[in-house]
Amino acid sequence: MDKEMNKYRADFPILAQTVNDEDLVYLDNAATSQKPQTVIDAIVNYYRNDNANVHRGVHTLAERATAQFEAVRQKVARFINAPTSEEIIYTKGTTEALNWVARSYGERFVKAGDEIVISYAEHHSNLVPWQELAKRVGATLKYLDLTADGAVDLAKAEATITAKTAIVAVNQASNVLGVANPLAQLAQLAHQNGAILVVDGAQGAPHMVTDVQKMGADFYAFSGHKLLAPTGIGILWGKGELLAQMAPLEFGGEMIDWVELTQSSYKKAPLKFEGGTQNIEGVIGLGAALDYLEQVGMDKIAAYEQELVAYVLPKLQAIPGLKLYGPKDPKKHTGVISFNLDQIHPHDVATALDMEGIAIRAGHHCAQPLMRYLDVAATARASFYFYNTKQDADRLVEALLLTKEFFGNGTI
Repeated sequence: MDKEMNKYRADFPILAQTVNDEDLVYLDNAATSQKPQTVIDAIVNYYRNDNANVHRGVHTLAERATAQFEAVRQKVARFINAPTSEEIIYTKGTTEALNWVARSYGERFVKAGDEIVISYAEHHSNLVPWQELAKRVGATLKYLDLTADGAVDLAKAEATITAKTAIVAVNQASNVLGVANPLAQLAQLAHQNGAILVVDGAQGAPHMVTDVQKMGADFYAFSGHKLLAPTGIGILWGKGELLAQMAPLEFGGEMIDWVELTQSSYKKAPLKFEGGTQNIEGVIGLGAALDYLEQVGMDKIAAYEQELVAYVLPKLQAIPGLKLYGPKDPKKHTGVISFNLDQIHPHDVATALDMEGIAIRAGHHCAQPLMRYLDVAATARASFYFYNTKQDADRLVEALLLTKEFFGNGTI
């Protein structure tokens, strides 16, 4: 289906450029995705025609801006199959959303002696907030073991998630290992023990059909910039009954119901969590991104990324001295592929590939505990999206072979 999907590449103007005199191959999509022209146009159109603050004015511009702002909330609810748009909260990204859950829900409902369970494969954004919560309330942080592929080991999870567990927090898909987690089963384990499931969807929402009700999550967070939208906009979804019990974390305009000299009351969710002027352009851009993804089809995106991985993974496995992390079976793999090449430092690999016009990521990927779990300091990471091609995959393999030859010949 590469011919069908490759037509979308022309919608992304940034991909038409050259880098170091080579056609750009952008394989850093796990860090941030590129933006189609329709998203760029939507942001420009808002500033050109509808720029006004939302919820605060009765003039025409304000009403147009507000209508667009709230329409996106409904689009998000459809995108993740949330029961109602009233459970959709705008944040600046996954990091802020997870911090809000840790602070507003966690500090009220987690107590001394409780346990917070996460996996070794979590991004720092789904790890450090729980560390801090555990310190503040006297809870214990426990880690879920991983299978050989890097997913949460369900057999061992049954012993880790107990009646003491208050929160289970895991990723939908790893930003390093390129493997999806068995969320429905983890949700069942958590709920059987009276705990809630918090899902970091940053690497899931852009790449696969997402249904928060089927996965059994209680909270779900994702970032717009990883799914074609601008930076600085994200989503926190939470079950309505949980949001109703949570206190707002920012106080000021728009989130209040009434204010007296010594006390105030607050609006219901989602507005009680959205104090101050929001990232309106980001919301508008997110709406345009969701429209675009709906046009392409999330099922097609997932299938095509599987096709790309099935194409490139054997080629990478055939490179002598290249070590892959995560599933060896393409059917179990997302578009994120982490690796190391011989004794060459990942930063040197990334620099060498950049000279060939290929953008990848190198480092610990905000997952230092996972690096220690894997017994490495860092990895290189190539991450694909639906606008990538098999030619991009071939360029990656060719550049890695050149890099290996270059460093192996002692020419550094």
